[in-house]
Amino acid sequence: MYLADGRCFWSFEYFPPKTEAGVINLYDRMERMYQLGPEFIDVTWNAGGSSSDVTMQICTTAQAVYGLETCMHLTCTNMPREKIDIALRDAKAAGIQNILALRGDPPRGQENWTKCETGFSYAEDLVKYIRQEYGDYFCIGVAAYPEGHTEQNDPEADMRHLKAKIDAGADYIVTQLFYDVDIFINWYKKCRGLGITTPILPGLMPIQNYGGFHRMTSMCKTFVPQFILDDLEPIKEDDKAVKDYGVKLAVDMCNKMKEEGIRGFHFYTLNLERSTRLILEGLGFIAPPDQVRPLPWNPSLAKNREKENVRPIFWKNRLRSYILRTEAWDDFPNGRWGDARSPAFGELDGYGFNLKYPADECLQLWNHPETLEEVYTLFTKYCTNELNVLPWCDAPLFPESDIIKTRLARINSQGYLTINSQPAVDGAPSSHPVYGWGPKNGFVYQKAYLEFFISPQALDKIVARIASLPYITYYAVNKQGDLRTNTQGDSPNAVTWGVFPGQEIVQPTIVDSASFVAWKDEAFELWNKWAQLYSPTSASAKVIQHISDDWFLVNVVDNNYKDEQAIFEIFDDEDTERATSR
Repeated sequence: MYLADGRCFWSFEYFPPKTEAGVINLYDRMERMYQLGPEFIDVTWNAGGSSSDVTMQICTTAQAVYGLETCMHLTCTNMPREKIDIALRDAKAAGIQNILALRGDPPRGQENWTKCETGFSYAEDLVKYIRQEYGDYFCIGVAAYPEGHTEQNDPEADMRHLKAKIDAGADYIVTQLFYDVDIFINWYKKCRGLGITTPILPGLMPIQNYGGFHRMTSMCKTFVPQFILDDLEPIKEDDKAVKDYGVKLAVDMCNKMKEEGIRGFHFYTLNLERSTRLILEGLGFIAPPDQVRPLPWNPSLAKNREKENVRPIFWKNRLRSYILRTEAWDDFPNGRWGDARSPAFGELDGYGFNLKYPADECLQLWNHPETLEEVYTLFTKYCTNELNVLPWCDAPLFPESDIIKTRLARINSQGYLTINSQPAVDGAPSSHPVYGWGPKNGFVYQKAYLEFFISPQALDKIVARIASLPYITYYAVNKQGDLRTNTQGDSPNAVTWGVFPGQEIVQPTIVDSASFVAWKDEAFELWNKWAQLYSPTSASAKVIQHISDDWFLVNVVDNNYKDEQAIFEIFDDEDTERATSR
């Protein structure tokens, strides 16, 4: 699509972190970088598949949870055919349709590369095998070396090997990093002269710091033009200056390649965000809004969810939990999740019971609250962006809630502990930077929504006020499953919808009783997990467990989307009194 339109596109590479905390933090970064609009991302695979489980985990999560088109590296190094078969089978099961087929480097401590028994000798053999076993299911990429492979002294032979990989069935090429654009352009023209017509993506590694740049270029035997070395010499001790120079250099390199007709660029991010973002900004590379946000949430690319265009709002702040927890639900007919009558509906999995961060990090975030007021303060700080994480919220308060965050902070200080919110939106353009989603030239709408924990006494007051407000509907449930509501029937209530040219109204986010009840188990269990950070006899554990055992989880929808602030009327006479009892 991009090549046909003459537009530029870009992709990102990540590597598997060595720790579970690092993996979790990488997910946060990948989710943010999703907004930069990469055409795809890829994840490396260490020699011998030593990181294969983590690579598969990251690829599956990126594909299914964050909606990123994902490419999985696959190497020949120390990979018997059985391992290759398992990797390909698991990739297909996860909905991954892209493989970067590589011979791979020698395993650590081994100087020369040797074929594994029952394995493959070259990337060409791996490409042929994938095509033989899976036909056209996988889009296959291969590597290339504009400066020549470090083990190949004959440039012509190197080009013949590349052509053989393409003839074996590869669909595109990603190059090794380089810093001399002239070398790349000359090599690029030779490829085209040999009849290689597949897309060729230049691999760009922004300079992050001088030491890392020197080590990487030495290890890869990358040629560095003298002017770059001269420019870096006086600033090599200044990390910020080096990083800024790396951004400018990458922008200049890309602009020079654009003049030669290059339209695709692959960034070796080193799992870092800032430099890549600044390079894209410097190039004016902005993905179309309908690519970045085709729906208000990131659509999953898992095969069993590819038609999913409706979700309950309750898991909005715990995206990964929602995806993993609903994997066992029935298929998604007509874009809806499984039938609530299914025995699998609402089944819990391991992730749903866990806090996002290790215990020591959670204690640093939330300290040791010993009273209800101290718990309220933590929730209030989340609403004012002084705290970025709560057990129910994996990321800071969404920008869409900025216009109501003062009201949110006030009601949290009164004891209405909010974990989800959205303001009313009456016909914002689909291109709006905060509220926009979906195809261009459309308009999006949403009803004001709040979800919060509340004491039984405060719930009685709220219900009494709601009775006089005809547009407000609610559900309330406690840990034991006692459900209260003023809705009639079990039909879903659309809280987000869009109107776009030439298609039916899209209603992607809803509230309904069945999924709310399924969510409440996890919502209350997260209080228990929080309490378990402390000694069972401590004041912190007792106050948190009290909320879990006795309070209600409530969601409130103001169906009058014309009034932005009306939903807060149910709290208005609480200005001078606490919403909870001791």
